[in-house]
Amino acid sequence: MFATFKQIFRSTNKDLRNRVLYTLGALFIFALGSAITIPGMNPITGNIGFLELFNAMSGGALKQFSIFALGVMPYISASIVVQILQMDIIPYFTELKEMGEEGRRKLNKITRFLGLAVAFIQGYFYPMMFLGKTGEPMLYLQIAIILTAGTAFLLWLGDQITNKGIGNGVSLLIMAGIVNTLPNMFVTAFNSLVSDASNPLIGWIGFVIYILLYLIIIVGVIWVQDAERRIPIQYSNRSASSYGGRQTYLPLRLNSAGVMPVIIASVIMSLPTLITYFAKSEGVINFINNYLSTSKPVGFVVYLVLIFVFTYVYTFMTINPENVSKNLNKSGGYIPGVRPGTETKKYISKVLSRITFTGALFIVVIASLPQIFTWASGLPETVTLGGTSILIAVGVVLETYRQLESSVASRNYNNRR
Repeated sequence: MFATFKQIFRSTNKDLRNRVLYTLGALFIFALGSAITIPGMNPITGNIGFLELFNAMSGGALKQFSIFALGVMPYISASIVVQILQMDIIPYFTELKEMGEEGRRKLNKITRFLGLAVAFIQGYFYPMMFLGKTGEPMLYLQIAIILTAGTAFLLWLGDQITNKGIGNGVSLLIMAGIVNTLPNMFVTAFNSLVSDASNPLIGWIGFVIYILLYLIIIVGVIWVQDAERRIPIQYSNRSASSYGGRQTYLPLRLNSAGVMPVIIASVIMSLPTLITYFAKSEGVINFINNYLSTSKPVGFVVYLVLIFVFTYVYTFMTINPENVSKNLNKSGGYIPGVRPGTETKKYISKVLSRITFTGALFIVVIASLPQIFTWASGLPETVTLGGTSILIAVGVVLETYRQLESSVASRNYNNRR
């Protein structure tokens, strides 16, 4: 890893070095904007419940109520909706999916406009949740326009990172937001465990254990993110010598769904809680708070079940065994010992289902750790152990590092030619 970063800042890799510096400058702008509070609003000091995940992804901008309070989450929500619509639900979206590059451009354009619409709706209702009915409708409208403009700017900034930086623009903004909240989280953990402890020695031991557990979880996430099942592939129209004696594989990741199931489940669980801010019936409010809130046992179990289910759904959306089987058949590839066509599809589905079970359990454990840790330790909800934030940050860092490593290797090869 250090050798790769050393190669980036060599004089022969000026273009790559400029891309890295450009990305760092863009992330600095994001961090700066996250600290600028919207005029007329005050930072939120208390617990914001189900919105803590979105606050972490925005770098604490939501609790700060900054111009970037919504972050890029409206775009992520719109992306989920558009992906679902491509599953033969609306023929137009299915046709765009099959049109290649032109279809992808149109889908991306639709996703962005839908994301801005979602941002405007969220930007209008969020102030109502925190200000209650004390604000004026025009104030809500002004805040909604500012928040929507902030999201639009972040999408543009993400495009600039993708085109002029090191890539993964939107993902890097989410990762930067998560990393931006870590110092405050560790300071809060230190104050809770050490500064407020009756016995300083026990407090220091608890804080060191907390740090070690955090590092162990990061190592575990890295291991699972890189784990994959490789299905051997042979080609009837190519000899083994044409690959230099190397075996070709179909890699199936243990966690193909990534963090999307957690985000989808969080959005679904946020809807009933959102109703409590506007519902007038005391019975409805009590039912939602007691049975559909993730801070209560029943709602927490429902949340974990949704994550498990959506892990399977999103995995099979991303990796369609039927399409994989067709593509193998078109290219003359086959799995040794398995007949092409229906049997190949069933075999891939079976393998994918088995490894997804393990991956789904892993995501459920990671997603449940923050709440379990809060219940067990009594620490504030802002002090988490593991969770979705680590899953996102580690995944983005690994993907970005692979791209940097590939770019360095490519440039070194071109320089030697």
